[in-house]
Amino acid sequence: MTTSPRECAEARETAPSAQGHPQRWLILAVISLAQLTVVLDNTVLNVAIPSLTDELGAATSDIQWMINAYSLVQSGLLLTAGSAADRYGRKKMLATGLALFGLGSLAAGLAESTGQLIAARAGMGVGGALLLTTTLAVVMQIFTPAEHVKAIGVWSAVSALGFACGPLIGGFVLDHFWWGAIFLINLPVVALGLLAVVTLVPESRNRQGERPDLLGAVLSTIGMAALVYAVISGPEHGWTSARVLATAVVAVGVLALFGHWESRVPYPMLDLGLFRDQRFTGAVAGLVLITFGMGGALFLLTQHLQFVLGYGPLEAGLRTAPLALTVVLLNFSGVAAKWLARLGTPVAVLLSMVLMAAGLVAIATLTGQGYAGTLLGLLLIGVGCALGNPAMAHALMSAIPPARAGVGAGVNGTLAEFGNGLGVAVLGAVLTSRFAALAPVAATSLPAALASAQGERERGRVVDAFSSGLESSQLVGAVAVLLGGVVAAVLLRRAERVDG
Repeated sequence: MTTSPRECAEARETAPSAQGHPQRWLILAVISLAQLTVVLDNTVLNVAIPSLTDELGAATSDIQWMINAYSLVQSGLLLTAGSAADRYGRKKMLATGLALFGLGSLAAGLAESTGQLIAARAGMGVGGALLLTTTLAVVMQIFTPAEHVKAIGVWSAVSALGFACGPLIGGFVLDHFWWGAIFLINLPVVALGLLAVVTLVPESRNRQGERPDLLGAVLSTIGMAALVYAVISGPEHGWTSARVLATAVVAVGVLALFGHWESRVPYPMLDLGLFRDQRFTGAVAGLVLITFGMGGALFLLTQHLQFVLGYGPLEAGLRTAPLALTVVLLNFSGVAAKWLARLGTPVAVLLSMVLMAAGLVAIATLTGQGYAGTLLGLLLIGVGCALGNPAMAHALMSAIPPARAGVGAGVNGTLAEFGNGLGVAVLGAVLTSRFAALAPVAATSLPAALASAQGERERGRVVDAFSSGLESSQLVGAVAVLLGGVVAAVLLRRAERVDG
């Protein structure tokens, strides 16, 4: 069979260069900075809640939608954004994402009502979805296959850094400026990113028989947004509430319809045949579990530091920072990439999950001895994340053809969002049920239970019940992460044997 000149050109355009782009590390630095702003805006708004309540008169429901509008739109559009990047060009979509994110940030910073801020946050979510998918897709194009693990490690470490620094940067800005400044600081980064994308980033796309899968895009967006909303609203409204159940039914129904459509359409947005690849399914299982453990652990630990140990928000943020700093240090230095090359992906994934599980156990059992036990747990989780995140992202992206790098990045981002939300929801539910069973007073939350407690002795019993709930939920998370690591490692090992 002969290959046409056009097909040869398309293969050259989508496949990574044998030498890599000459300015690939500079490009990575710039797109990582742009990605950092996207990740920061997942957490930076939390510290502005008191200011928004006072200055905009925001009710509790308004605050929830200000936070959720960004994450829901972003998570719902990740697959569609990745498909659009493959179809229309990753450079174009990266520039478009930066522009939309910048416009949304400007609108958010100048918003004069809660409705305007919610709409602006949704617009930022559209830009964020394009940025998260195209940055990883561009990394896969500009680096050589031998450099992919290290480059992906840097890319994933930026997410950990943003997660940790969001509350710290937000608190610093709010100490010196009004609340809108937390969004306007994105504008210089967006301007720098646009300039770099236009001048440095090469274009790449998949034009081989690709037709826009419009129905698939609509179904995946609705289904994923509904699924993420059900997961994040379950702890607040109750898993058996009409709102959560109805949203979950919509999510399952729409995603089932999406799967049926993708299996029949000639040019699917997501090739469901990928799930028959054990390397792909192993990476999927591992990625969900690692974000499950990290997201749930930090959610619970933040409550422990503030409610049990009595630290303020800024102090609690500083005390959780060692986790992210460990990830950044090991990935930026290349140490994690060297370990991965020496151990191989299956062993590295299993080791990362063992370390994360050990960290969760340390936090659960040693926090009563002071911050030293918590610090040990954070460092163990950090080392596990530094080794596991790049390993599984690389395994997932390697299982997908280079022409579909955008869709691969969309799958990676969607799984990370889902795993994080699931970790918060499930471990939070374990905490709530355990706390309610042990607390000496009717307890839906620790502050409410403390307010109802009579005397210091009863308050002490309330705090002890909350601590016991935290311990149980961390241990549940440790078991889930460890089992997930075993499953992922076995699947990845089998895939290596088949490929070999």
